Amino acid sequence: MTVLRLGPDAPGIWRGSLAWTGEDGAWQPWRLPPDRVDTAHAPDLVLRARMAAGVRATVRTDATALELRVIALDDEVAPVDVLVDGALWRREPLGAGATTSRVTLPPGTKVVEVWLPQYGEARVGPLILHGATTAEPTGDDGDFRWVTYGSSITQCRTASGPSETWPALVARRLGWDLTCLGFSGECHLDPIAARAIADTRANLISLCLGINVYGRGSFGPRTLAGQVSGFIQTVRDAHPGVPVVVISPITSPSRERLPNAATMTLEDVRGAVGDAVAVLRLRGEARLHLVDGPSVLGPDEAHLLPDGLHPNADGYRLMAERLAPLLAHHGHAADA
Repeated sequence: MTVLRLGPDAPGIWRGSLAWTGEDGAWQPWRLPPDRVDTAHAPDLVLRARMAAGVRATVRTDATALELRVIALDDEVAPVDVLVDGALWRREPLGAGATTSRVTLPPGTKVVEVWLPQYGEARVGPLILHGATTAEPTGDDGDFRWVTYGSSITQCRTASGPSETWPALVARRLGWDLTCLGFSGECHLDPIAARAIADTRANLISLCLGINVYGRGSFGPRTLAGQVSGFIQTVRDAHPGVPVVVISPITSPSRERLPNAATMTLEDVRGAVGDAVAVLRLRGEARLHLVDGPSVLGPDEAHLLPDGLHPNADGYRLMAERLAPLLAHHGHAADA
């Protein structure tokens, strides 16, 4: 029986990571450049960058089964999702340590996607295809490339699976090539993140900014709008003409008017993000756009926030439903 092994060096198959490194006989995906992570001075950010949110293998094949070995380094890790022709085929749970999943596939040629865990540090072996006479990439250099940056609300730990985070749902609906830079608790406008976005090919960039800044008080009334502006301008300098969509924080009822350690309420943070965008637009940034977070998930949907902050699986589906047409509109405008 024919057996094909497709590692991250297989052209066009593995997508969504910025780099891969070989570690302990397996491959480690990175969502920040591994040769520069020491400059972040943020161990928790580096840890999140080693989590595979949005990283997947996509192949057109007639294989009868697939096999994948995943080595989870955390006790809690999200599952692996296997999709066939865009529909969920199997959801494979993982535990700490090594797990080898073998999934029987339907007959004939089909598009198979394997989405790695969006939460929990994990390394992988090659994607092994059994009974395959063909295994081809599904995309090319003409694919529409979308980079999105944000917090846990972009990494989406509580989504049903890695193919059902809101960025994954939007990308699958629109046929976009996703690079997800959602870092739980670590969206603090870090220069390394701005440079990573600057160095990544993109047709559309979205930035979900503010909730981690509020939570840690990492910037205050004097500094926040300027930091947002500087981050956007670093991205813009590298991507002239590419639409950039800034999404301010979704609702969090208990935080809206509660001052944080930097004396800012969540309403204040949202206002500072909006002010930064407004000033840049006045300076001619016509392809910079603001989406008000509560229009994506607002007070009427507070029941979708079990802890008052993070959406549940239904909340992420609603976010995708509302954001997909907005992002598609700005993405299509890139061709105008």
